[in-house]
Amino acid sequence: MKPEVVRAAFHEQGIACASLGSPFMARLCALFGSRDWPEGRVRDKVFGWSGDLSPRAQSVPLRLCGGLHALKLKGDVTLTAAYPPQDVSDDTLWQAVCKVMVAQEAFLTTWMASPPQTNEVRRCVTLIPVGHYLHERFGLPIRLSELGASGGLNLMFDRFALNIDGQVFGPPHPAARLTPDWSGPLPPAQEPTIAAREGVDLNPLDPHDPEDALRLQAYLWADQPERMALTLAAIKVANAPVTRADAIDWLAKRLDHAPGQAHLIYSTVAWQYFPAEKQVLGTSLISAAGAKATEDAPLAWFGMENDGGARGAALTLRIWPGNETKDLGRADFHGRWVEWKDE
Repeated sequence: MKPEVVRAAFHEQGIACASLGSPFMARLCALFGSRDWPEGRVRDKVFGWSGDLSPRAQSVPLRLCGGLHALKLKGDVTLTAAYPPQDVSDDTLWQAVCKVMVAQEAFLTTWMASPPQTNEVRRCVTLIPVGHYLHERFGLPIRLSELGASGGLNLMFDRFALNIDGQVFGPPHPAARLTPDWSGPLPPAQEPTIAAREGVDLNPLDPHDPEDALRLQAYLWADQPERMALTLAAIKVANAPVTRADAIDWLAKRLDHAPGQAHLIYSTVAWQYFPAEKQVLGTSLISAAGAKATEDAPLAWFGMENDGGARGAALTLRIWPGNETKDLGRADFHGRWVEWKDE
């Protein structure tokens, strides 16, 4: 791998992290993209990477940064002295990172073999209003099917509260409170009832397993403690099963309608990573199931996904019977803001 390709990948990742509110990650990626790396297995693995290591593909910068954060969370004294909330110089931070890359090369090279994986709990700022909308629309208990569910934390969205300028949507004693910058109409007030919940992921994580919980936390960023607090709160109430399988193969077996229930299929920044042929098949299967939906057994398909727009993710909801497509606006990829609409 040419050094300029590695530098470009870290530069691109740093820009993305800055736009998502992490000056520390932007700074760390800039150091990786501009400083000399220590010789060893970590450098060899990154510079010898086979394939596209950029944030648009295999996200090697996030893999390495996630491994370092995992070590910090495990109590590595060198990183603890250099990572937030400590405020150190670039030279001090880079010296600490280099020391750990050499001392912990076995851990880091093993860690980088797996792609980044986390649950961004703040994406529930879009799932909560969708649940409220469907309850108002159909008045039925909702069965949830999440595609790309990771540890299943966002399958628990009905346990979280959405606070919009002091108006709260959600249970009276929520496990966590989400406070995005919100513009647009408010969701319906009455909260939904969840009849059943299940997800699927190629590599599901058990949030109650210490190593899996570490992975869920490691891809949060060290200067964003609010994300960590939300994740830890969500882990405490997580109890949704997540099956290890291909998402579309799994979904194909869950499309029978249950009278008296609305079925909500959803993904948040996951559909885009499915192979193109699986996207085509999934769309066909969901549409075919929708054609058989009734008012007593409706089907809804929601996506919070990257559509290539200049700002955040598109929020799209399809509803059957009727095959109605609603543009619900846009949201920040990490749920910091929502531009909600009902079209």
